[in-house]
Parts: sequence; structure tokens; C-alpha cells
Amino acid sequence: MARQSTRDSKDEELTDSGRAATIDAFWSSVRIDPLEIALPKGVGYTLRAYRKADEVTATDVSGREDEDLFAGRHAEPAPTEEEYVFDDEDEGFDEDDQTFDDDESEADEDEDEEDDDETDEEEEEEAEAEEVPLFLGHAGKLYLFRSAEGLVEFIKSDAEHDLAQLDTWSDLVKKITVKHVVPLDEDTYELDLVVKNLRGSRDTWDANLLIQAGEVARDLGYALRLDPVINALGPGSPLDDLDEALRAIEAGGVSGFLARRRLKKIGTEAPPLSWRSIIGNIAAVADWRD
Repeated sequence: MARQSTRDSKDEELTDSGRAATIDAFWSSVRIDPLEIALPKGVGYTLRAYRKADEVTATDVSGREDEDLFAGRHAEPAPTEEEYVFDDEDEGFDEDDQTFDDDESEADEDEDEEDDDETDEEEEEEAEAEEVPLFLGHAGKLYLFRSAEGLVEFIKSDAEHDLAQLDTWSDLVKKITVKHVVPLDEDTYELDLVVKNLRGSRDTWDANLLIQAGEVARDLGYALRLDPVINALGPGSPLDDLDEALRAIEAGGVSGFLARRRLKKIGTEAPPLSWRSIIGNIAAVADWRD
């Protein structure tokens, strides 16, 4: 993909990312990042930010015409035998010390209550720390711009979009220029190449391409409320297993060796079909603005 030059002058300092230090500092200060996404219809720029879930309002897809296509979620799986709580005569039997706990002491009860409190506090801290992705777009649509100029012009307009709620948005609007629109390599996603790559042999699968595609697709799925995308890439799904195997291979070592063996057990027909559906769902909500 065509990339904008990161050097405006010979004296401009570059960071390890290959981008000018002033540009890195700008995006870091507003806590928003420019993205470059390639879809079958072309390459577009957009923006993504991460914020705590309780600090932002999710995009409203109630008016999306095709909402019925994305509303169905997988049903919760039936509980396994281990998850059932059996109410029988052995209830309260402690397998560890082979005793019944009917006569549990108050001290033990206090310890249990303390453990429960600690668990609740830990879960609460985790929930508070959870961050969610937001993209430049509105009403479940992803805004894409074929040029940096088009993106900047839109940002400086009064158009309605989901990122306007961010606490740093006004600073971005005041300071951004076309030269700031330089996505990092890790923020450049070639979704248009995924299906073609997966149609080749396993030896030709591009781990970095597929891992990055999974990252942005998951973000888009959650941010734009695309349930088919969320389900296809969710924990325990075949594509999630493929992603884990590719990451292990990239990490190398013994885990990488074992991952290569697991990868050989993954069929070559299903991944490209699943990814074609994912990209189709994303392309369906892409709104090209220039």
C-alpha cells in the first residue's frame, strides 16, 4: 500500500517506529491513532481509540437497516456435568480432607467471606480497567477516507460521529494536519489479502498478516456491534485456535514447534471461507466518505 512519507525535512527526528517524533507525540497526547485499512474496494484511512467502557457510549445501531442480520448471538452452551450442582445426600462433602463441612467453624466462615470479598474486589478492578475500541464512524458505520486530506477535512468539520465524545477530541481538531496522518506499521491492515493468503498452502500462510487482521476485525466487531464477526473470532472458535497457533509459531521455541504440529491439523478449506464472511460483514458497514 502507498505510504505517506514520514520525513518532512532531513533534520526531523525519527523514532524507532520510523515515524517523526513530533507525530508520535501528537497521537500519544490525544490517545487516538490513525489506521490504514485495505478492503476489496480500496484502501482507506480512519481513526481508532481505546477508552474505559464506563467513559464512553457505544455506537447506536438501532437504526441500521440490516440490524436483523447481526442481532443473532450463539446460544449459551448447555452446562457440563461438572457445572451442575447436585442436591443429594453427599452435599457438603469435602474431597480434600474427606469430611463433611456441616460443622464448619465461624472462623472458617469468616475466611470464606474474606476470600469472597477479595475476589469481588479483584473482579471489580478488572471490570473498571477494561478498555473498549471506538472508531471514527456513526450508527454502526465505519468511516473510511481514501486520502489523508479527506480525513483531515472531515475531522475539522461539524459532522456527527462517535469519536466526538472523547475528552481529547477538541485538541485533535485544533492541531491535526495532513502530515500527522501517518499510521504505524502495526496499525496498517491488509484485509484484502487475507482470503487469498489462506487459499495457499499452510507453508505460505502469512502469520503477521493474519494476526493483525484478527486484531482489527475483533475491534471492529465489538465497536460496530457485528455479531457474526465477534462469533467467528471469539474464544474457542476455529479461527481463534488458528490465531493462537500462529502467535505461538511467531514466538518460536518449543511452543512454536508444537504449534506447527497443531497447525497441520487445521483444515485449509474453512479458514478462507470464514474470513471471506468476516470481511464481507466489515465491508458492508464501510462508509467511504471521499
